[in-house]
Amino acid sequence: MKKEWIIVNGITIIAVIVLFVLVLNNKKESIESQEDKNVELTMQQGGIVYINTDTLIQNYEYAKFLSEQLLRKEESSRADFNEKVRIFQSDMYDFQRKVQNNSYLTLERAQNEERRLMQKERELQELSDRLTNELLEEQMRMNMQLRDTITLFLKDYCKEKPYNIVLSNAMGDNILYSVEGLDITENIVELLNIRYSASQKK
Repeated sequence: MKKEWIIVNGITIIAVIVLFVLVLNNKKESIESQEDKNVELTMQQGGIVYINTDTLIQNYEYAKFLSEQLLRKEESSRADFNEKVRIFQSDMYDFQRKVQNNSYLTLERAQNEERRLMQKERELQELSDRLTNELLEEQMRMNMQLRDTITLFLKDYCKEKPYNIVLSNAMGDNILYSVEGLDITENIVELLNIRYSASQKK
């Protein structure tokens, strides 16, 4: 009798454990299923999605093209400026050597040369400032061009999708948490690159 009681208790414990495991698994599946439904519902109701802007810019071919253009312009400007600086430094060295060797026939000629070099130095500083400003303006212009391209694309894209808002998430600053499925970066990059590639073939 005691033996039968132990067997019944053992079976009851095993049944309770099995039941407990089944309930937990169902609850987990129910939560996961509910999260999937929430994402779908959010999207169907004209939900909010986001794009990781850093990833988009790194992988969008047009953004790479604009970046390379700016880099080439910067390198060209720097090369021209460095050549002017080299000539100025050579002139300064010649001036200092002539002053040390008393090569100028009159003090007036030495002073004229010194004034010319000081003027040249001011011009180089102004040129450096101008080139820096030009590059900054060019970068701003390219950023606006890139932004316009992306926003125009998204305007068309969202006509076919149930999205009311597309957020920009740069360096993870704007979106601290979202359920899976709301990051549409990969799809957008792919479509933008297809469109850019097609435009290059025309």
